[in-house]
Amino acid sequence: MSFDELNLIDPILRALHEEGYTIPTPIQQQAIPQVLEGHDLLGVAQTGTGKTAAFTVPILQILTQTAKVAHVSHSRIRCLVLTPTRELAIQIGESFGAYGRHLPLRHTVIFGGVGQLPQTNALRRGVEVLIATPGRLLDLMNQGFVDLRHVEVFVLDEADRMLDMGFINDIKRVLPKLPTARQTLFFSATMPGPIQELASTILKPNPVKVAVTPVSSTADTVSQAVYMVDKHDKADLLEHLLADKNIRRVLVFTRTKHGADKVVKTLVKADIAAEAIHGNKSQNHRQRALSNFKAGSIRVLVATDIAARGIDVDELTHVINYEIPNEPETYVHRIGRTGRAGANGIALSFCEDEERAYLQDIQKLIRRQIDVATHPYRSTAIAPVLLNGRESIQRPKGPAGRPARPSRDGGGGARPPRAGAESASRGGQGRPAAGPRSSSPRPAGGERTSSGSSAGGQNRRRYGSGGSGH
Repeated sequence: MSFDELNLIDPILRALHEEGYTIPTPIQQQAIPQVLEGHDLLGVAQTGTGKTAAFTVPILQILTQTAKVAHVSHSRIRCLVLTPTRELAIQIGESFGAYGRHLPLRHTVIFGGVGQLPQTNALRRGVEVLIATPGRLLDLMNQGFVDLRHVEVFVLDEADRMLDMGFINDIKRVLPKLPTARQTLFFSATMPGPIQELASTILKPNPVKVAVTPVSSTADTVSQAVYMVDKHDKADLLEHLLADKNIRRVLVFTRTKHGADKVVKTLVKADIAAEAIHGNKSQNHRQRALSNFKAGSIRVLVATDIAARGIDVDELTHVINYEIPNEPETYVHRIGRTGRAGANGIALSFCEDEERAYLQDIQKLIRRQIDVATHPYRSTAIAPVLLNGRESIQRPKGPAGRPARPSRDGGGGARPPRAGAESASRGGQGRPAAGPRSSSPRPAGGERTSSGSSAGGQNRRRYGSGGSGH
């Protein structure tokens, strides 16, 4: 199926073709016709499935056609998109701008962490589409800058992340301000109990449900390996790996903001260009760090999970889990940052003794054993963690000796899998770690499912600053 078969109006089709998009992803194929018919929609989809275009494209068409019939004023808010983070709000705003470039619709994005004057000026001039984070939306509503009485379409995006970040009560404060006669689109990567309850309260009975890409799937294009390493050796191991210049652009994950800052400080001291993004950083700093990373002026971006939600950077060769997440689904989200659009990527994880249970949970979720890579630092956690919980290598008795620091040329131990090379694997059977991009048509939304199935393995083009932050 192509976008030409989805009954889209010519200005939108033209914009999609100008972006190089011809083949919709599965969620776009399922959702766009249903949204155009006016149905409420419950979408279960994670980042990378093309869900942003799945709602922006039909909303643009609905607003355009409704305005022609009813001669609706361009000065009132007709669509509200509520999203948990600043970067994701910016990304959605860019999607509305790109797909609606040939339409007379106006949109703006409001979020906290920056001055409100440019945002309130845009609201005074009048917009039809408002993309907002909950805190700044409530603030500007209380100041009288936002009137939601004329909203025709309401989108709640990444509802599970809203729950994680404590925004559910803010959402419940917004809902009474919306008209009851509206169309609601609800998206979440997972559906825990509180999210199911929220969905049932804001969606009409029997909404259309679309679900793609189980969270347990990981991309076949991503080579995965784990380093069993003591906690006090992680910084040295990271520096050792980054001595390999084939690691051109790497996203490093930590569990805490303090941990991210500590990693950056260590890397900068070693003359490795790195910056951190997390909730304690100003919005200007976060945008500058992301821009520097995309431009290639820094090799390493260190992020917390919430700060990195939605980040999509072209040619991201590596993801490194400096600390293994305690939720296995988070691992899938993390490594889904690389290996997109048919390109290959590498995901490396550092596992200390206390994280072994997390690793086992991850392997159960993704239903595969992650290859154990060698390195120059002996570890008390040297034994791999197997799916059945048994260890194939007995843990050494007593404290392991610590090796001399490896040289800057990477001596002293095995190097990590390289882009264009083969990764370490069981039985010596390597997998290609990176390769050329596919030349197949690109789907809209600039996203790819982490399993590769939802995006159909298609190439796509990204634009603007994507992502989400804490």
